[in-house]
Amino acid sequence: MAEMTQAAPANGIVITFFSTASAVGKTLVACNMASELAREGYRVCLVDFDLQFGDVCNYLKLEPLRTLADVQRTMQVEGDSCRVQDFLTPYEHGGVHFSVLASPTKLEEAYNIHHDYAVRAVRKLQQSFDYILIDMTSMFSTLNLAMLDLSTIVTFLGIVDFIPTIKNMKIGMDTLKTLNYDKNKIRLVLNRSDSKTRIGLADVQKLLGEPFYHVLPNDFRAASDSIRDGVPLVLAPKQNALGEALKELVARYTNHSSTPAEAEEKQQESSWLSRLFS
Repeated sequence: MAEMTQAAPANGIVITFFSTASAVGKTLVACNMASELAREGYRVCLVDFDLQFGDVCNYLKLEPLRTLADVQRTMQVEGDSCRVQDFLTPYEHGGVHFSVLASPTKLEEAYNIHHDYAVRAVRKLQQSFDYILIDMTSMFSTLNLAMLDLSTIVTFLGIVDFIPTIKNMKIGMDTLKTLNYDKNKIRLVLNRSDSKTRIGLADVQKLLGEPFYHVLPNDFRAASDSIRDGVPLVLAPKQNALGEALKELVARYTNHSSTPAEAEEKQQESSWLSRLFS
């Protein structure tokens, strides 16, 4: 393995999108928030860490030439002299630009990704981008725990449809609380809030022990059209309620998120391993 060099300070804000249930809209929300941040003039990189079944490039109609697997192979040879920016795929629509670090295209590559290289890649991106948004799988894997530690903000997404989904949300929230993160780091966001269900939101919030930080409306048709066309809702020519709610979420994050310096200091206090097994 190549010798590691001294890394430059990392400043970019890291926002992860996490859930303990599947099909909650993580990728849709991540793509739209990346688009809105880029529309506002920030330098943005969207990272797909759903290694086996990542959908970011599918949603955005991108065909990446290089992926995280290529980053890892290069880092194994070049160490921290590897330029992660050279492995990014550009997205552009209507004058809005941001970059994507794609997930591996082959299953065997996904299995062979080591979380250390993923962490090093994100830290390198922090040196070049204002915001790094990470779409993750719905599990407490070693990689996901490392990304949660690295995050400035964790967007914990949920939907209120069936009891098993709510049970998994509670398990997820309880687990996040045991990691002793700063309370402002975890943002509980409800997606598809007005979908037809007999489960009351007040009861769910009481069960979770946390109020929803932000609520996104249900708009299946607009979301489906967005995915079909590869155009995020916030960039669509026709205004829609879901797109406006996503813009409001970005506005809240840019106004109230922790500073990168504060986040870095908190990250250095303890790792997830020490918190889980102490």
